Amino acid sequence: MSDVPFLDLGRQAAVQRVELGDAFATVLARGRFVGGPALEAFEAEFAVYCGVGHAVGVNSGTDAIALALRALGIGRGDEVVTAANTCVATVTGIVGAGATPVLADADEETWTLDAASAEKAVGRRTKALLPVHLYGQPADLEPLAALAAKRGLKLVEDAAQAHGAEYRGARPGAHSDAAAYSFYPTKNLGALGDAGAVVTSDEAVAAALRRLRSHGERAEARGIAVEPGVNSRLDEVQAEVLRRRLAHLDAGNERRRQLAGRYLDELEGVVLPVEAEGRRHAWHLFVVLAEDREAFRDRLRGRGVETLVHYPEPIHRQPAYRELAGRVPLDVSERLCERVVSLPLYPELTDAEAEQVIAAVRAG
Repeated sequence: MSDVPFLDLGRQAAVQRVELGDAFATVLARGRFVGGPALEAFEAEFAVYCGVGHAVGVNSGTDAIALALRALGIGRGDEVVTAANTCVATVTGIVGAGATPVLADADEETWTLDAASAEKAVGRRTKALLPVHLYGQPADLEPLAALAAKRGLKLVEDAAQAHGAEYRGARPGAHSDAAAYSFYPTKNLGALGDAGAVVTSDEAVAAALRRLRSHGERAEARGIAVEPGVNSRLDEVQAEVLRRRLAHLDAGNERRRQLAGRYLDELEGVVLPVEAEGRRHAWHLFVVLAEDREAFRDRLRGRGVETLVHYPEPIHRQPAYRELAGRVPLDVSERLCERVVSLPLYPELTDAEAEQVIAAVRAG
């Protein structure tokens, strides 16, 4: 029995070796390495893919969150409500904007931000809601958008795991003020290093993002900062790589859906994820719930199947953010984080490997 790796990025790179080589060669031939035609082309193509007016490349998904919030006028003294069961990078982005994270609980079935809990978490200093499209499943945006409208809040989506996902037929960014993407190598659309983008249909927000990512300078007056900014740019090599990989994103997502469908049909002995009505899951991760997580992982390891945990502790149980507990109950998030296990699922996973995963889970 051969081992099934949780993820093998080398397989994708091997298949795309010629295209990736061409991406590097193109950038080298131009001799332009930051802020050139590759970035402009990728931003235009990704905006069209997302169905929004603008995409602004930055150097990571974490910066995408921070700069999206800043571009919307959110910073020191403001609160941002987000999910307790997310990756810590979500909270790092909020803190990076100078704002204060406030945690709300997850929905019992979809594991995404619960709108009722989010409403209870909103306080007088709250300025934004930041739902996370966890594992590739869009959060329920309609009630969150209604809450934002009622309370005068901004709505920013953490779409780091949701490339190609849809909520009521539209991709992240179409239902909100902005959506933040990560192109970390493990994502459905991954670069060969850190990279990210913010998408929005608000021209003023896009203009602010372009200033903020480049030291607060206007494009027409380089070297003169009109507001405090940062250095957060998506370089030409990563942009060329992402342009080529964007062309394969839908096919890769379709393979993920096929594998996820097989798991949903054939796995037994674990609690399976739910794809809610009106949402198209990107299946960035296939996460199940196991009552005794470590025993479950040990059994799969013994049968040659590697697993990971996304994420083992809710934000408020991590040493850096323990002070965030307390505004609303976070019971669902706590239960989920104690039981979640991620199974191998990526486009290059073979049918035989998927069968080995299924057999290992069913063997109990």
